[in-house]
Parts: sequence; C-alpha cells; structure tokens
Amino acid sequence: MQYLNNKEQRLKQHLTQEKLGEIVGVYTSNISHIERAATQVSLSSLVKIANTLDTTLDRLVYDSLDSVANLYIEQDISNLLQGCSLAEKQIIKNILITMKKTLKENR
Repeated sequence: MQYLNNKEQRLKQHLTQEKLGEIVGVYTSNISHIERAATQVSLSSLVKIANTLDTTLDRLVYDSLDSVANLYIEQDISNLLQGCSLAEKQIIKNILITMKKTLKENR
C-alpha cells in the first residue's frame, strides 16, 4: 500500500509521526511503515488514525489501492524474471509487448 494517504493528512494537521504515533498508541516507526505501506495495519489502528486526522477510512486509503496492486504485480513479474537468461528475458519481453498490443486492440 504505498501509500496510505495519511502522510498528507498528517501534515495538514501539523502532526509529526511521533505525535501521531503517541495519539494513536503505536510506535513512530509503525507510522512510518504505515505511510510507506511497508506493514499491515489493523483496522482499529486505521480507525484511530482516521479519527485523529479528521478524515474517513476511504479517504485515508483510496489512492493506495491500485498502486498497491500494481506494486505487487511488478514485484511478482520481477521475481519471475530472476534466473532467466538474457535470451529468455527477451522472449518474455516480446510476448508481453504482443499481449499488451492485443489487449489494447480488444478493449
């Protein structure tokens, strides 16, 4: 989740990560991880963050949903390419180019 939108919300409220963590009851490092989507966060913590930042849950996470999925897909593709030879990677690249073209043509 890149990225919960809570960093922008937090800054609008003039709160540091430390202060938000103190109010919500989580470590400062957890606030940093939440903002970078580097950790899973409980619903109760999200609710506390949303309430503290005077926003709603949907506003807090709306911009992260597609980007998270995109990030994981790109990581998966990168992992699949590991161990492939240069020639194999070129073949996979050509297949992806053809697939992308076909998908765009059939929209």
